Amino acid sequence: MASAVLNRQKTRFLPAIDQRAAPSNNKLLHRSRLKEKSKLPDPDFPENEKSQTTTITEDDIARFRKPVHHNLCVSMLREGFHRSFEEFFSLLQRWKASRLVAGEDSALWQQRPLEEQPHKLETLKELLTRAESAERSNQYVEVYENYLALAKFFSEPDDRWLQHHFCKLSLLSACKVKMDSGKREAEANAHIGQLYLEQGDLELAQEHYEMFHHLVVGRTWQDESGCPLLSRACEGLWRVYTLQAQRQLQNKDYSPAIHILTKAYDVAKQGDRKIEGEAAYRVALAYQSFGDHRTAKQFLNTFVEISTALEDTASLGRAYKAIAQSLESEGKLNETIQYLQKYAEISEEINQDQGLQDACMCLGSIQSSRGEYVSACEYFIRAYEIACDLGSVPLLQKAQVSLGITRAHSMLRTYSSLVANNEPQSLLTLIRWKETREEFHKPPYEKK
Repeated sequence: MASAVLNRQKTRFLPAIDQRAAPSNNKLLHRSRLKEKSKLPDPDFPENEKSQTTTITEDDIARFRKPVHHNLCVSMLREGFHRSFEEFFSLLQRWKASRLVAGEDSALWQQRPLEEQPHKLETLKELLTRAESAERSNQYVEVYENYLALAKFFSEPDDRWLQHHFCKLSLLSACKVKMDSGKREAEANAHIGQLYLEQGDLELAQEHYEMFHHLVVGRTWQDESGCPLLSRACEGLWRVYTLQAQRQLQNKDYSPAIHILTKAYDVAKQGDRKIEGEAAYRVALAYQSFGDHRTAKQFLNTFVEISTALEDTASLGRAYKAIAQSLESEGKLNETIQYLQKYAEISEEINQDQGLQDACMCLGSIQSSRGEYVSACEYFIRAYEIACDLGSVPLLQKAQVSLGITRAHSMLRTYSSLVANNEPQSLLTLIRWKETREEFHKPPYEKK
């Protein structure tokens, strides 16, 4: 019994740590099947396509983690465009500084920041690097074209400061072009002059337009649309001079205004005929304000000749009205009526109702001042009807008041004679009018 107990082998409940269990037959079978399955072709992919491992670089990570302007700056520096980077970065800083100075309550603060507009940033980087590459090889024509493309690209109202900046850069590069006789320099001055004109800075606009005009005088250059650059220069310079003269006229400085407008007229004569006519008309109006109606009529006659040659009936109507005003100031009422009637006929011909209403009001006022109340009322009635068609309350009220005053003047003589007569029949007539207003509501000039 004891020997049986001693001879019994000791069994362990857990295997030894240093001993590895031999794989069972089931595990071996499972592994062999997995290997065979891995050798089979995958039906979703071609047999000849091998699995590829995608490597993500630091640039790929930065493209998602960093903002667009940061990546563009890094790209320019890596490609060696240091001047483009400097220009790009300075514009971003300039935008931020302007926005901070304006404050949170300003309209500038409400605009979308430049950093949040990837399309504009990418275009800015592309054209800046092109311009720098062209400048390195002294290709200043290409430099000018890239800067001009940037100026045209930033044409939105919020981007006017960028447009102005690149117009200046295009002018600097255009001055370095020596093979075009100054054509691109002239175009660049025209672009900057137009920007200053839109901003209301007439002195700087005058400076650039005068340079533009100086460069194109005697040249046959044309722009992309086929318009002569000389005509554009004359028109732009005429507009600048005209606006300067208008400021003088507002302050009633007639002599300086007439001098500026005369200079504008001399410039306009070198360009388009229509601009020449408008310039003559402006000079005439200035002489009218000054009280020199004789000289005003000379320029107005020039305006009439040009408008007739160009078959510009609207301008012809304005000329007739201005001539009528000068004639009225000289006391020539018969001639005034003739020109106002021409003004009315032209306005009716071209369906310009406002001009026709204006002519009828002028004619009615002149006829009323001469005591021609019948004719005056006819004109005022016509003016009233046109004002109703136009739906203009101020014009309608003015015509109503003028018509009422004229009718009262037309009845005044009859009413006064009936009162002064002091007879029973006269008193009965006045009483009947008081009750019905019929006879005086329809004055004698309207009876047939």
